[in-house]
Amino acid sequence: MSDYYSLLGVKRDASPEEIKKAYRQLAVKYHPDKNPGNKEAEEKFKDISHAYEILSDAQKREKYDRFGEDAFRYGSGGGGAGFHDPFDIFQEVFSGAFGGMFDEMFGGASRSSGGARRGRDLEYSVVLGFQEAADGVDKEISVRRYEKCQECSGTGAKPGSEAVICQTCGGRGQVRQSAGFFSIARVCEKCHGAGRVVKDKCRSCSGQGRIEAVRKIKVNIPAGIDTGMRLRLEGQGEAGVSRGPAGDLYVAVTVKDHELFRRKGFDVHCDLTVPFTRLVFGGEIEVESVYGKTAIQVPAGTQSGEVFSLKGRGIKRVDARGSGDMYVRVQVAVPRKITEDQRRILKEFERSLVEKESSLGEEIAGKVKKLFKQPTAGTNKREAGELGKRAGHR
Repeated sequence: MSDYYSLLGVKRDASPEEIKKAYRQLAVKYHPDKNPGNKEAEEKFKDISHAYEILSDAQKREKYDRFGEDAFRYGSGGGGAGFHDPFDIFQEVFSGAFGGMFDEMFGGASRSSGGARRGRDLEYSVVLGFQEAADGVDKEISVRRYEKCQECSGTGAKPGSEAVICQTCGGRGQVRQSAGFFSIARVCEKCHGAGRVVKDKCRSCSGQGRIEAVRKIKVNIPAGIDTGMRLRLEGQGEAGVSRGPAGDLYVAVTVKDHELFRRKGFDVHCDLTVPFTRLVFGGEIEVESVYGKTAIQVPAGTQSGEVFSLKGRGIKRVDARGSGDMYVRVQVAVPRKITEDQRRILKEFERSLVEKESSLGEEIAGKVKKLFKQPTAGTNKREAGELGKRAGHR
């Protein structure tokens, strides 16, 4: 799917009214009833309906703006019923605005003939530990949903009998009434839009063709998934009505924070405290990474706060195309308590630094005096250059 804003032909700062207006125009153009048998138009209709559902909801739009298309291809946000049928979205937008005109143009519910309707999409939220998300994990979730009745195979009729065509609507699932210039279509009250009537109802589902059940479903969560992503399990939503296709199940993911690592996309950042002597002398330092221990080479004289990058040591990418990088910031660890011997050694080290600075200062002062005694301009320039270099090393 393309960018949702581009799909609707609006700017990223478009107002809710502009988004709704754009959706109305495109929905009329690509509606399946206006393009019978055109699969490309049907897919376009689904895409723009999905885009409208995201951008018309303030919270979903905010997540989309933050995470982009992946926020709703892999996931976003909490639990609930999940995404709606595109025909439900269309009817909700149009029926309130155009009333009878909408029913005349698209026949009310705008469902496929015979009353067969796709089942609802469902959404389930799962919380993962940081390492689970980095490694990938299999999770078993329990989902409450409507499933096809096994006893009647979803017909709603008692085994051995069949549903008959509704005499009230002639199997269309709708009844039309004249209202001035327009013909208003209403869902048939006799068959409730199914187009067929069950006389001998199935005992298990009471003629509904579906039963409510709690089903355990295994979800394979790929390595590298992050908060805001969502997995789509095709056909694992609610069963359709009148043998319609099942909806999909979306698993929205939230990842817990880690006490050491900070994640930015597929890159990982962390802080590492080391003794100041290690930064002075340099050497190899062992570092804990997301996928095990590794090492970094610290040059002598490294300053506190410097950042070292470890290519490919970040989080594995969801698309399996490599990994992000790891960034380690070294910081000096100051001991809270030291022994008398350590204190004496440190004091000597401090005095040696002071003496060195003092000696260097006296040397520079002598050079300055000598400089002003030199008559040759060329010599002055050379001496000034030497002083500049020495001063720069301080």
